[in-house]
Amino acid sequence: MSDILNVTVSKQAAPAQWGTNTAISMNADGHVIHITHTDYKSQLSTIQASARKIQSMGVNAVALAETWDIEQQWSFYLGFVTAKGGQTVVWAEGDTKELDNRKLTYDWSKKVTNLSPQDMYPLALANSAINLITELAPDCVTHEIVMGDDLLEAGWVGLHSVGRASIHPPVMLTLDYNPSKDPQAPISTALVGKGITFDSGGYSIKASEGMLTMKCDMGGAATVTAALALAISRGLNKRVKLILCCAENLIGGNAYKLGDILTYKNGTTVEIVNTDAEGRIVLADGLLHAGELKAERVIDAATLTGAAMMAVGSEYNAVFGLDKPFVSQGLHAAELEFEGAWALPLEKFHQQSCPSAYADTANSRPQKGGGMGGASNAAGFLSRFVANEGQNWLHFDLAGAFVASGTDKYAPGATGLGVRTIARILLDD
Repeated sequence: MSDILNVTVSKQAAPAQWGTNTAISMNADGHVIHITHTDYKSQLSTIQASARKIQSMGVNAVALAETWDIEQQWSFYLGFVTAKGGQTVVWAEGDTKELDNRKLTYDWSKKVTNLSPQDMYPLALANSAINLITELAPDCVTHEIVMGDDLLEAGWVGLHSVGRASIHPPVMLTLDYNPSKDPQAPISTALVGKGITFDSGGYSIKASEGMLTMKCDMGGAATVTAALALAISRGLNKRVKLILCCAENLIGGNAYKLGDILTYKNGTTVEIVNTDAEGRIVLADGLLHAGELKAERVIDAATLTGAAMMAVGSEYNAVFGLDKPFVSQGLHAAELEFEGAWALPLEKFHQQSCPSAYADTANSRPQKGGGMGGASNAAGFLSRFVANEGQNWLHFDLAGAFVASGTDKYAPGATGLGVRTIARILLDD
């Protein structure tokens, strides 16, 4: 008997002996997933949840037999794989190049996010991102790393402040994907990723249960890197700069403190009222750097706020922008890629939502979770550091990038949600 079970899809209801309202049955060849919904998204949801159930039965190797389309196969894969690995999915016959490319990039994104913080520290994250992109386009990639106290000399005060208490120094990676090899080629997009490889909360320390999964706080860096990789595999021929702001937010005698005031390159002064609102502190540097590079568009991604998770749940990412047509473009890309995304409010007045008596702004409000509208207030803070009054800028607050305990569709760990959306935006005109 083969160790690989066949899995087929059927638009017929399961036989009566398997019970009513069940989506899974078995026959002599293996498992059958019954997709009786007329709505295609509901069909994909059923397939992903069924894959999760099949794997939870101890099945780790399957072949997708007969009439699977590409999105059905991908939904099965997302539900079937686990953080520990060991799962094998044999695609249905046909052109599997796109599926293989998705698997490569998603597997990388999920692996680096799920790795323990002792293995995935700031420089390790930067090097892993360099290796992924360079392997895909060896002749089109250059990079620069600024690390440790050199960040201060370069003016990146936020990233240095957040990461300076760790034995693993903070890192800013700037990777240049330039397929034309013309040094004067315009930069189509700058991707900025929050790469906090572990977040204790600093002196605003997290409770143990909240800190346990904070290896995932570099999910933004993983997402934008994987998105660039997927776009390259799909034929991206435009120049893109990847900016990763990587640090560990820890406690030490030299850690940044409540009441500190940071002065950024653009002259904005920021009072630290919550050291656990560190993501926006490092992203501010990355956004300023994107402005220096004169990128035509800027997209940042971060596991930034619990408020976004409360607003949209774990199957959507929250999207923000002052440029409403660009926000609509981002939401449309998510729709085409079958990923959940939802726009939350952002206006210029959100820049004033974290007032300070001592600086231009505070980095949050001095209350639990940043108070009401925390996700919009964080986006408003970021908008202070974006060029061109926020035109051609999108901010993704990655509410769905990691599920601590798993769901009916995902095993515990990173999900990769957002990779396809950002990859499509990179390819859009």
